Amino acid sequence: MAAGSGGSGGSGGGPGPGPGGGGGPTGSGPGPGSGGGLGSGGELHPRTGRLVSLSACGRTARRQQPGQEFNHGLVLSREPLRDGRVFTVRIDRKVNSWSGSIEIGVTALNPSVLDFPSSATGLKGGSWVVSGCSVLKDGRSVLEEYGQDLDQLGEGDRVGVERTVAGELRLWVNGRDCGVAATGLPARVWAVVDLYGKCTQITVLPPEPGFSSPTPTPTPPLEPSAPFGDSALPEQGTSGDEDFASMELSEVVSNTILSAYNGSLLNVNLSSPPAGEGLGSSCAATSPILTSNDALLFHEKCGTLIKLSNNNKTAERRRPLDEFNNGVVMTNRPLRNNEMFEIRIDKLVDKWSGSIEIGVTTHNPNSLEYPATMTNLQSGTIMMSGCGILTNGKGTRREYCEFSLDELQEGDHIGLTRKSNSALHFFINGIDQGVATPLTPPVVYGVVDLYGMAVKVTIVHNNNHSDRLRRNNAILRALSPEGALRRAVPAAQAEPERLLFHPNCGQKAAITHEGRTALRPHATDDFNHGVVLSSRALRDGEVFQVRIDKMVDKWAGSIEIGVTTHNPAYLQLPSTMTNLRSGTWMMTGNGVMHNGTTILDEYGHNLDRLKAGDTVGVVRREDGTLHFFVNGMTQGPAAWNVPPGVYAVVDLYGQAAQATIVDDVEVPPIPEPLPEGNNQVSPSSPSSGAGGSDLRFHQLHGSNAVITNGGRTALRHNCRSEFNDAIVISNRALRDGELFEIVIQKMVDRWSGSIEAGVTAIRPEDLEFPNTMTDIDYDTWMLSGTAIMQDGNTMRNNYGCDLDALGTGARIGMMRTAKGDLHYFINGQDQGAACSGLPPEVYAVVDLYGQCVQVSITNATGPMDNSLATSNTATEKSFPLHSPVAGVAHRFHSTYGKNITLEEDGMRAVRAAGYAHGLVFSTKELKTEEVFEVKVEELDEKWAGSLRLGLTTLAPGEMGHGAGGGPGLPPSLPELRAKTTWMVSSCEVRRDGQLQRMNYGRNLERLGVGSHVGIRRGADDTMHILVDGEDMGPAATGIAKNVWAVLDLYGPVRSVSIVSSTRLEEPEGTQPPSPSSDTGSEGEEDDEDEEHGLGGQDQVPVMPTALEFLENHGKNILLSNGNRTATRVASYNQGIVVISQPLVPQLLVQVRIDFLNRQWTSSLVLGVITCPPERLNFPASACALKRAAWLLRGRGVFHNGLKISEKFGPNLDTCPEGTILGLRLDSSGGLHLHVNGMDQGVAVPDVPQPCHALVDLYGQCEQVTIVNPEPGAASGKSAGTQGDMEKADMVDGIKESVCWGSPPAASPLKSCEYHALCSRFQELLLLPEDYFMPPPKRSLCYCESCRKLRGDETHRRRGEPPREYALPFGWCRFNLRVNPHLEAGTLTKKWHMAYHGSNVAAVRRILDRGELGAGTTSILSCQPLKGDPGGGFEEPGENCAPPREEQPPPVLLSPSLQYAGAETLASKVQFRDPKSQRTHQAQVAFQVCVRPGSYTPGPPSAALREPPDPHFSPAELEWVTKEKGATLLYALLVRVE
Repeated sequence: MAAGSGGSGGSGGGPGPGPGGGGGPTGSGPGPGSGGGLGSGGELHPRTGRLVSLSACGRTARRQQPGQEFNHGLVLSREPLRDGRVFTVRIDRKVNSWSGSIEIGVTALNPSVLDFPSSATGLKGGSWVVSGCSVLKDGRSVLEEYGQDLDQLGEGDRVGVERTVAGELRLWVNGRDCGVAATGLPARVWAVVDLYGKCTQITVLPPEPGFSSPTPTPTPPLEPSAPFGDSALPEQGTSGDEDFASMELSEVVSNTILSAYNGSLLNVNLSSPPAGEGLGSSCAATSPILTSNDALLFHEKCGTLIKLSNNNKTAERRRPLDEFNNGVVMTNRPLRNNEMFEIRIDKLVDKWSGSIEIGVTTHNPNSLEYPATMTNLQSGTIMMSGCGILTNGKGTRREYCEFSLDELQEGDHIGLTRKSNSALHFFINGIDQGVATPLTPPVVYGVVDLYGMAVKVTIVHNNNHSDRLRRNNAILRALSPEGALRRAVPAAQAEPERLLFHPNCGQKAAITHEGRTALRPHATDDFNHGVVLSSRALRDGEVFQVRIDKMVDKWAGSIEIGVTTHNPAYLQLPSTMTNLRSGTWMMTGNGVMHNGTTILDEYGHNLDRLKAGDTVGVVRREDGTLHFFVNGMTQGPAAWNVPPGVYAVVDLYGQAAQATIVDDVEVPPIPEPLPEGNNQVSPSSPSSGAGGSDLRFHQLHGSNAVITNGGRTALRHNCRSEFNDAIVISNRALRDGELFEIVIQKMVDRWSGSIEAGVTAIRPEDLEFPNTMTDIDYDTWMLSGTAIMQDGNTMRNNYGCDLDALGTGARIGMMRTAKGDLHYFINGQDQGAACSGLPPEVYAVVDLYGQCVQVSITNATGPMDNSLATSNTATEKSFPLHSPVAGVAHRFHSTYGKNITLEEDGMRAVRAAGYAHGLVFSTKELKTEEVFEVKVEELDEKWAGSLRLGLTTLAPGEMGHGAGGGPGLPPSLPELRAKTTWMVSSCEVRRDGQLQRMNYGRNLERLGVGSHVGIRRGADDTMHILVDGEDMGPAATGIAKNVWAVLDLYGPVRSVSIVSSTRLEEPEGTQPPSPSSDTGSEGEEDDEDEEHGLGGQDQVPVMPTALEFLENHGKNILLSNGNRTATRVASYNQGIVVISQPLVPQLLVQVRIDFLNRQWTSSLVLGVITCPPERLNFPASACALKRAAWLLRGRGVFHNGLKISEKFGPNLDTCPEGTILGLRLDSSGGLHLHVNGMDQGVAVPDVPQPCHALVDLYGQCEQVTIVNPEPGAASGKSAGTQGDMEKADMVDGIKESVCWGSPPAASPLKSCEYHALCSRFQELLLLPEDYFMPPPKRSLCYCESCRKLRGDETHRRRGEPPREYALPFGWCRFNLRVNPHLEAGTLTKKWHMAYHGSNVAAVRRILDRGELGAGTTSILSCQPLKGDPGGGFEEPGENCAPPREEQPPPVLLSPSLQYAGAETLASKVQFRDPKSQRTHQAQVAFQVCVRPGSYTPGPPSAALREPPDPHFSPAELEWVTKEKGATLLYALLVRVE
């Protein structure tokens, strides 16, 4: 393909593109002794190519018609070349119309007789031509990739050819010898130049003084020779520039090149040298240029999407969200030696991968055709991309530095410099990253590629030499701890004793009170850019502590504190310190981050929970460990090997608005490694002090594993892209009886499977770490899920624990006993022997597989003792037979059953006759955790049954005093229903006589003489039964506060005696606080309970105080309104909140949706958790909870992340604002969902108790508020009745209401995604609005969630006589206007209702006609159309009518839309949703009123893929009518798949 469309003659081959170099200009030409003048070789021959015109005495050649022609531009030297003389031309002008450029060489052909070809490559008979970067002989390539690419040279660049004495051809570009291009040249050759392609004008240059002779020696700029110094430097020295003599020779050459580039040497009059001008005067004239200090700017010529501003110091890529490349910018001049080219990243976007790239290139920006990205250039380019170096587009160093350009943030600096020794260095935030390449061309331009995320950068000038020196010293101090120590002694005298904040602070921060206080003045407007640093480096052991003065409630997150090696005087402060990728350690939340990466997930107190007045501090110890303090208490070591000379840093982030440095605070000394059992760290915490054990993780591990925290913590890198290769092993073999325990600190919900743990006899040094430990086929024992595996084979299933079911916070231990058995411990509880026969020396091994991401060794690790044999979370297993509390013995109340006699001052009860009427009560109410215990004294074996005991809200005095009690005392305990009573009989638990639970504890029928039986009311409102001192666990929950113990000496048990005592009353203020004392006033609760107790017939527990959310919640949650309102303030997740009080049976706990953000999809999740929520580390979403969690999400029910039920209740994702959602436990432990007060039935049966209600403010849901129970909703018999009411009883009267009835003013359809999708499809049909009813009666959605909320039954009856029809479940109905000529009652009462399947093409015509089957042929008929075998619709012509002799075909109807909406009757059509741009399938149908008697019922005639509606008889499923006017359109129906 020719380069242009025009042109005449020639060979037709257009110039082609080529990669290439180029470079800055420099002087070249004959040196001293060459004659000094132009000579015979300095002019062009008058015979030229046919488009060339000569001027300037034959020294300038120009190609005519450069816009239309690209060739016929050959010129030759006037005389043959002299050996050792360079024939040099300067490119004067180029155009961008063509590809290819100047070509130069030599030829043995005499120009006087030459028949000029169209281009130099057409020369034959002994011609050598350099074209691009190739050497051609007689038109054929003999050398590829030679020298610099001539196509890349720009205007002002110079190129020359030389024939040496040895007959070699050498090419010179801008004074640089490119080496031998060809050999064996004839003795007589002429220079040849082709003004080809872009090159349109050249000028032959005269010899230039001041440079050595251009002989084939090493290039002077790279290896200066003696003649250069002899000829140039003395003359320059005479100019009076004293600094010049002290400059390095390479700097002189570089400055000379720059001077030439700036025009001092290139823009001279080339016709003849000025008279009297010698070498010295020439050099003197250029000496001011040598010291030029022009600022670096971006070149005006740049990538196609680049916009320059700020006097060409700022470059920005246009359309950053649409385009990711074409953002190359270069400097306006070449870089000087040791000159820093530094830019600041001003703007990034998160859409793309990859980011900024920076480097140098030899290409001149004037002539460069900018590529889409600089890595596309194949020559003369060195770029840093990511963390590697690319040379000419190919990777030469993949790991150049530890920082990646892709991870830099806004405000970070990147710089580069070419050293005088030709080495190229890159700098990140002022820190030298070392030598990137040792050999860099002398003339290079800085280049920046605004690629991917990088959008905007600005050149940063720092011309102050002393400032740069201070900066370098700071960098050296940060990089070299030894250097910092050497400088610490003299610097210590100048440093102030008092710690202050440095005046250089974040953009939104301010320093006041003489450097003591830092604040964000506009804390409610901005949440970041509040970084402040200490004014000097911290000394070893010096504590930097600040007090939080002010907090705001608007944001999530709070203060962050740490240290950094960066000097605040030179640090470009980021928006938040966790963005800094070098030399920084920060405590954020309850984690620790190093260079932006989390190294500890669970560390110390959560800083996000701090309030105004709290203090936080940091200290670096002499051993290089970093410790943090919260309110003066050390949190343990957070990092190791921290270099000295670090600066303290505080990030006033989120809620933290102001902090002040605290002086002279007595901080307790940092303890040495904690001894075993030290209560500073909980057993579930990472062992921050080694806990007396030297067990650690070994330094050898799997490829994806990382060991931190001094060998105590192991984590898996890239946990969302890698699930294996993360095996870690203990640093030594386990001793007999030694426990190796870890705690799971972090999990992800991306994978299946989880942690695997075990032991191996393979030494770490001998282990070739596999993908998973179960791949090892020798000397290895592992627990995977519930399976015990030996050498990769399952040897036992269903072991006592399931590792896959464990969640965050769970502890796993392994121990080899002296007998060689392997035991596992879960949360401290021994699971029994897993296997036996282990060898003596085994190493603990953990596989961080699947969901498990991070674990840490706990303080429990070490020699096993009895305290670790049982779980610290288990309930108490034994109580003394006699309570050890000081006090008096319990007594039986004077009110008792008529067959009871009391003895021994009320300490013994005896049933004197019969088997019943044996009720006895405690004298007083039981206090919290008080045990009422009796011993069985006598049995009567002739009776069956068992002792019965429990708790009752009935005050014994209410039944009357004295023997026999009152007339209301029943004969047995199950019949005691005057007040709420909980009891245990045999092994059954009952409430008010109703069975609640079976198989509880030990069977009381098996009690013998001497057996002890007790009852206790727990602090968590649970009832516990104790048999012979052993707690049987909670028998019932939701126990009222004011209860009496009650026993029924029934059946075989004749007498019992009390063996327990009650606590003495202590003076007010000295009693220990009860677990519930922090929830409100005890006295007020007692009064309230007593009032309810007197007034009701069946007391139901009432929540002691107003409900509120727990302070422990998701990271993005902000609580307000007395902790009754929860708001998600950022992102779409991290929004879990838990109601602090446990659920009480029959108490409805409700929350109201206050605000929805339609930006997101999905919505809130509701459910319960049975684990204590106070110390639970909440995941990003509730669905990631993997233990003790039951959740309602969308329309599904989930247990521990797995779906256990589908299509339950309404779709929670479609709940509109104002919807009130509630949870209720019924008397049998079933969890009910309530929507706007309507019970949706049991979602989860048998939920363990106690449990807490959980709400996840996910996706659209951004705010909820607790709706406290209304008076009476939780008390009295009515509450229980309402709670147990069937759903069918509650939906009566609201069957036709819209799907979300509360509040009435809100339209529920706006929140139904399915309805919105159907509405968008209906709008695409372009139907007139006048055909449809106006809002709010316009449409009604019958999706699963909407119809269930309305309580719609599946079928209804209509007409005279009544006839059933099915509701259009799964469709959306758009109501049509009623025919004004008919009475409304005709449609609603007298006519029958049916459906007709249609297609999109027929909808408009049917609506225009107003009825079905009005004498037209369409899909409405029973038979296919003629000419349309597929049954499709053929559009009739305008004003066409059916022939009069033809009868209108019958119309198909059906009372079931399941039949009428089948695909054979209602064809599907594809459409693209204009909102989501997804493709869906849609169907249309009509709901019609049919006149009774006008149709004939019959069996289905259409072939169906699915069986018809079983509700209707097959003989009456299809209605056929031929009568005109028998049908009236009622609604248009739409279904979308």
